[in-house]
Amino acid sequence: MTMEAVRTYPLASELGADAGPDDWQLVSLSRAGDTAAFSELVRRHQHVVFNVAQRYMRDMGLAEDMAQEAFLKAFRLLRGFRGECSFRSWMYRVTSSVCLTELNRRRRRGEVEFEPHHDVHAEGPAPTDTDFAEQIRACIPRLPERYATIITLYYLQGVSYEDIAQALEIPMGTLKTWMFRARRQLRRIVEKELGGHGWF
Repeated sequence: MTMEAVRTYPLASELGADAGPDDWQLVSLSRAGDTAAFSELVRRHQHVVFNVAQRYMRDMGLAEDMAQEAFLKAFRLLRGFRGECSFRSWMYRVTSSVCLTELNRRRRRGEVEFEPHHDVHAEGPAPTDTDFAEQIRACIPRLPERYATIITLYYLQGVSYEDIAQALEIPMGTLKTWMFRARRQLRRIVEKELGGHGWF
């Protein structure tokens, strides 16, 4: 399955009311083995999926790879889609999951760059030394998995609270609690490792 459409279905807006299949009809056709129907779903939603992937990966090439992987995963999971939400919302979750998996893999391998994209000056002095910044980045994997994930997404990838909550499928209040605890734990690790320097 590739992101290029094999052929396209006419949209209802192009041929008049009820003339073209909606997303749910295309999903049903795809489940029955119609690859062209799924290619049409890709065509309709590839820009949204790419934008979501770009928000997480912050790199065009990686975003393209993750968008491709998201559609491949969606194709494999299509039979589990029951229409409780729109196909677009479902693809948002699938894409977020793919990106989170890749970011966590890169974080464990030390490939996520320490380059905070949010204003953190209100919480403490920002790191001014490259070695110090690298040491903080190295401390993040010592956090519990979910805390390391949200710290990586928010501070290193610049993903908003709203997007993180939606990607992890948790209430905003839960995310804020996790973030408070994550920062507290990370501060303790940093202070122990770096002799009292603080950032979070």
